[in-house]
Amino acid sequence: MAHSAAPSGLVAVHIGVQNPAEFLEPHPDAHEHVRELWAAAHRYDGIGWEKAGADPRWLRADTSTCAAAINPSHFSGRGADEFTRFLDGAASRGEKALIIATMGDANSEPRNSIFGGDVASVYFRNFDGSIAGKRLGTSSEITLAPGLDPVDHDLALRIRNSSDDGPWWAMTPRPVTAEGLSGTTVYQPEGELVPILVDTLGEPVVARWMPNDGKQIWYIVPDGINWNAVVGWLVQRALPAHVPEALRRVRSPHSINPDLETTAESSARLALEELESHYAAEKVRLEAEQKAAKDAAEPVRSGLLFGTGSTLVDAVAVVLRAAGFDITDLDEELGTKSADLLAIWGGEARLVEVKSEGGQAKEALVADLERHLSTWPKLRPNQPVTRGTLVVNHQHKLDPAQRKQEVYERPEFVAALQHPVIPAMGLFEWWRTEDWAAVRTAVLGQHHGTEPSRSAPTEPETPAAARRNFWSRFAGS
Repeated sequence: MAHSAAPSGLVAVHIGVQNPAEFLEPHPDAHEHVRELWAAAHRYDGIGWEKAGADPRWLRADTSTCAAAINPSHFSGRGADEFTRFLDGAASRGEKALIIATMGDANSEPRNSIFGGDVASVYFRNFDGSIAGKRLGTSSEITLAPGLDPVDHDLALRIRNSSDDGPWWAMTPRPVTAEGLSGTTVYQPEGELVPILVDTLGEPVVARWMPNDGKQIWYIVPDGINWNAVVGWLVQRALPAHVPEALRRVRSPHSINPDLETTAESSARLALEELESHYAAEKVRLEAEQKAAKDAAEPVRSGLLFGTGSTLVDAVAVVLRAAGFDITDLDEELGTKSADLLAIWGGEARLVEVKSEGGQAKEALVADLERHLSTWPKLRPNQPVTRGTLVVNHQHKLDPAQRKQEVYERPEFVAALQHPVIPAMGLFEWWRTEDWAAVRTAVLGQHHGTEPSRSAPTEPETPAAARRNFWSRFAGS
């Protein structure tokens, strides 16, 4: 009696190209079309199909029992028949046809089209419309779309973490037109495009498309991805979620049937699912927290390291306020008649002059601060200030690592300085590490590491209280 072979545990996946192992590299004089077919087949070199739990079915193989398809072909004689048998097989079993399609060609040079930019397309079998992809520039910032389910979230992480700088294509649904006797007919895309990974404008670069009838599920990914990561995701995550019966038929180790699990298996699986869900939610929270911290820090970082004019002054003011100083923007109150800032700490007050130099700082900058101190009594005769601080963003045209540590180095000049001179780089480092004591000692002219003394009260004051206490000393004078 004949016996049928036992299930292999490998799930059949249709790939819409010739088996690369049987497709030798064509002669250099071969037709360009042949060379394109060879390149398309060899994009799948190096995939560990069996390790991932998949059995690849190339062109000229039976695809009716395949659980999924990768880049199936629409063209007659080049894979359309295999694609049809795949779709018919899924329909006969009442299963969704799960398809992965690539957008663009990673090996082609970017070129313009009538649609603007480098545009590629993905077309759907038996449905109107298509998805167009505009190639993005290098070093594009790619992030996870919000609200992803666990399956799509896993795909997003696998692709983002293994694709480096892309390339990426920003996707958008595109209608198709047909010319007839009655004129032009426009066919809108039938289905929903769900973003998985997005660019800075929120346009999807990896997406899931589902037609209105729900019989197909397309995942559209950029060309040049790590196929081992995607094929592993297909068998381990996508098929269990979308076509679970396909795994059960071949007794895949990735098949999950709760009705056949032991109590220990169910408990471990549920705990793992809960952990993954918690991890996903916590990762989203931490990514949002990181973005908020970066958004808050970037203006100060950029201002201190590369800023000039008001941008630099604003950044210095943020740091001094964070260090506990009560800060007054003198440019707002007095115009350009005096220094940039007035900084108060307890019973101490300083005029703060903020300067920038693309190269080495000129020694004349100190004279500007001294001039402001000499004219201050005319501007605010009832508010005496006798000390000042100069903050200089020197050599700001150089990379921070290439700049000199100190603003001034001539020994005779440094020895004669009457007021503190602080490099913006130093202020940045103290701000970055939240060393507020160092900021205060530097601004007030103390030795670094020695916390400046404060007048009573000894408990920390609010900025408003600091200002009142300071100016009350001179009331009525």
